[in-house]
Amino acid sequence: MPYEPPTHTVERSIRATTGAKTIAGVDEVGRGAWAGPVTVCAAVTGLRRPPEGLTDSKLISPKRRAELAVELERWVTSHALGHASPEEIDALGMTAALRLAACRALDALPVRPDAVILDGKHDYLGDPWRVRTVIKGDQSCVAVAAASVLAKVRRDAMMAELPGEFADFGFSANAGYPSPVHKAALEALGPTPYHRLSWAYLDALPRWRHLKKVRLSAEAAELESGGQLGFEF
Repeated sequence: MPYEPPTHTVERSIRATTGAKTIAGVDEVGRGAWAGPVTVCAAVTGLRRPPEGLTDSKLISPKRRAELAVELERWVTSHALGHASPEEIDALGMTAALRLAACRALDALPVRPDAVILDGKHDYLGDPWRVRTVIKGDQSCVAVAAASVLAKVRRDAMMAELPGEFADFGFSANAGYPSPVHKAALEALGPTPYHRLSWAYLDALPRWRHLKKVRLSAEAAELESGGQLGFEF
């Protein structure tokens, strides 16, 4: 089905009301995965016409997404990626890990943004960043859509490049998200060094439950409980 193309409406509004000149769109991928990092991309696009077919990465076929990422790398004014590892996710909780990854991406841009358009309704960045949250920003805002595609393609590639000894988990196909192949491998082989060991899926694996890590605070666990996926057969 066709989708409305993203626009620069939010960016123009921020420029008009705040005087910001450099505005970065920020989006993440990997929040709901059981393995691998959470990856954040910050993209600065200006107000130019975007490549044809740009939208939320989840709405684009893998083949077209990879092609579009190559186009976007040439088209964007600048972009940078930041990651938070499974170990950092276990230690900090997802909200803090997202902020860590996002700050790494923003700090890696050649010019510090005056403002940030953040996909979703929750501002996990906070001070000192000037943030505008936009629900479904990856569909409606050009810079956020660009960040969505670039983050997704890079993280998928990272997961596909994991050592062949973990081929039974199907990371090249599922990117660390739960799938029948992934679940079967977890039950039989237990978690890899790339798995998040503080997550609820381990509660349903009696053989491996002893590996579960306890988060540092109940508050951190509560903050991300809505984003976890259970282990169901």
